[in-house]
Amino acid sequence: MLTARGLRPKKHLAQHFLMDGGAARKIASLCVSAPGESIFEIGAGTGTLTAALVREGARVVALEIDPDLIAILRERADLETARIVEADALTYDFDAATEDKPWIAAGNLPYNIATPLILSWLEAANPPLRIVAMVQRDVAERLTAQPGTRAYGSLSVVVQYATRVRRALTLGPNAFHPRPKVQSTVVVLERRDDPAVACRNRDFFFRVVRGAFAYRRKTLANSLELALGIPRERVQATLSEIALDREIRGERLDLAAFAGLADRLEEPPQR
Repeated sequence: MLTARGLRPKKHLAQHFLMDGGAARKIASLCVSAPGESIFEIGAGTGTLTAALVREGARVVALEIDPDLIAILRERADLETARIVEADALTYDFDAATEDKPWIAAGNLPYNIATPLILSWLEAANPPLRIVAMVQRDVAERLTAQPGTRAYGSLSVVVQYATRVRRALTLGPNAFHPRPKVQSTVVVLERRDDPAVACRNRDFFFRVVRGAFAYRRKTLANSLELALGIPRERVQATLSEIALDREIRGERLDLAAFAGLADRLEEPPQR
């Protein structure tokens, strides 16, 4: 399809097109649990996954930023039931488009937009019920990382606070054109009915989490002092109250520990 139109993948858009039809069917089955579900596909490309989603019976809105690919998508007879939208996913108003109705996000997410896009979905007024995203393997490792591992960070905590996340399958370079230099992993994020842990102030909880990882080589107390201006001695005293080492680093805390720490730090200091 590209050659017939004199087109080549655009490096500045990080275009790597899925060619493996079997993989597309597997990904579509992860997205669609019942016919008629509303799915927003990000980066439809030449339409391999789009067509698989249509065959699964989904109502598909396919977002694509490249006008050359928009033309290809709109010419495909097997995509006539899909709505093709020329848009940048990072600026697209998903809340307005979904009108407070259930929806699912899917797509092959370029490295440079995967993290901000997933976070924006989780923070939306109407977050997706499910996210099925193809990302670089190291991003998948960060999304699913556990405390004490090198990949564990603020992204791990924020995502696992709001969703149940798992790695579904890994695709090698041969599944794409052009071949990427890395492996890709399909991750599934299922929205939780209730957050993984209870905390009084979600925004402050997230601030503490991000502050804890802002200076990874420093202790948690030093990092929060530098990032949020909370006195080191107060953080250490609070850590002692919740039975944690005063010199602990942020990557050792699980979600419950972060919630307990944030709740106590939000309280006015004792005089």
